[in-house]
Amino acid sequence: MLKLKNIGIDTYRNSVAFMARDCSLYRPEEYQALKKIEVISGKKRMLATLLIVDNKDIVGPDELGLSKQAFERMGLDENSPVTIAPAELPQSLEHLRRKIHGHTLNHKQIEMIVGDIASHRYSEMEIAAFLVSCAGFMTSSEVLSLTTTMAQAGNKLYWNAPVVVDKHCIGGIPGNRTSMIVVPIIAAHGLTIPKTSSRAITSPAGTADTMEVLANVDLSMQEMRAVVESCNGCIAWGGHVNLSPADDILISVERPLGIDTREQMVASIMSKKLAAGSTHLLIDIPIGPSAKIHTQHDAMRLRKLFEYIATEIGLHVDVVVTDGAQPIGNGIGPVLEARDVMAVLRNEDNAPTDLREKSLQIAGALLEADPALKGGSGYAKAEQLLNSGEALQTMEKIIEAQGKNEAMCAGELTHDILAKEDGVISGIDCYRLARIARLAGAPMDKGAGIDLFKKIGDAVTKGDAIYRIHACFETDFAFTTKFANEGDGYTIRRDA
Repeated sequence: MLKLKNIGIDTYRNSVAFMARDCSLYRPEEYQALKKIEVISGKKRMLATLLIVDNKDIVGPDELGLSKQAFERMGLDENSPVTIAPAELPQSLEHLRRKIHGHTLNHKQIEMIVGDIASHRYSEMEIAAFLVSCAGFMTSSEVLSLTTTMAQAGNKLYWNAPVVVDKHCIGGIPGNRTSMIVVPIIAAHGLTIPKTSSRAITSPAGTADTMEVLANVDLSMQEMRAVVESCNGCIAWGGHVNLSPADDILISVERPLGIDTREQMVASIMSKKLAAGSTHLLIDIPIGPSAKIHTQHDAMRLRKLFEYIATEIGLHVDVVVTDGAQPIGNGIGPVLEARDVMAVLRNEDNAPTDLREKSLQIAGALLEADPALKGGSGYAKAEQLLNSGEALQTMEKIIEAQGKNEAMCAGELTHDILAKEDGVISGIDCYRLARIARLAGAPMDKGAGIDLFKKIGDAVTKGDAIYRIHACFETDFAFTTKFANEGDGYTIRRDA
């Protein structure tokens, strides 16, 4: 047997094994042509891509090295004895080939594919093939099967409450951090709202990234349950509690490829909410020229698919269409977005009014799920909980329960982007601003991002600062300022 060694190399989601070219127990050339091998220890088995190593300082002749992710998945101590074997191809690949050729898959076939993806038996190439084939054509029944099988592939949360509410925005709008205001409002009222949020993949910040500025979000299922029991709600990273893990794997491949069909989006969102134990869900669909959804017609088609899946899985869903013409709030990036959230909760005079109003609208709609609340009074109740400071107190309680983090500041390297002419702001490219904020270092650098000074409808004079870039490292700062100066993402209409 070979001795297990943690190589400590980050290979993202891929499991990678390292074998010495002069391995004393196996002939590497026999395995080198294989796409994958199986690492075996008793009943534990894991698929991994094999790389051959010539440097004996990395892996010795009697060792099998594993990347960071593979070592964690194997769950063994270093020097544990392991064997290897040629990996058998997943049986579900035959179903994948059928989908590639345009066939409709049944529930069992999709279940097998999802199970193999969740077990890391698919390569990124095979996952990409599945995503592209589904993007070409997918029936409503296939979307339903993908939703339920992804929800069943990981953990599932159960709550001792008749009404468990949640909300989700389909994304694409920077700074749209309403969840961190909605959750404490709902929790302060007494409804259960266990918010499991994502980290950013291609955006400047996810809700989990922004909440992490204030508190720990890497909660176990037990810790998450304790926070919800004491505070009625939480804002935690969903990936840490292993909800719909196959979806996380699919997202990691589809986002770089730019694949974001409505069918895959619906299955992704609904599988997470089904696994999280929600009973009532509000879906926010922003519409705008640089949002994911551009027209009312597209929003209606997406709403109907959400409603169909929700009916089939027994989830009450309310879909709202909102303005996605520009960023929400003044900050883009974790620290700056957290600043806006706390300004709203503290009822500060300079709190962004658009973030406040949208959060109240969403919270009010969710409060209507409370049978004890008079119909139509949700918004007024949400406003009262925010104005009275009860929402702020609940947020502070949640932060303490999850584990308060030390204060973080915006990046000290700053550059103001100036208006190039006199006029009125007539358009803001959300996608361009998100790229600029990400180039600045967000969300990896919590203080990186963009501070917005002007929104659509604001008058500007040539030379006025329209936004400020914050970065933490000189290299990021140089890339970002160059990129922003080439195209700032703002359209200015000259005064008549």
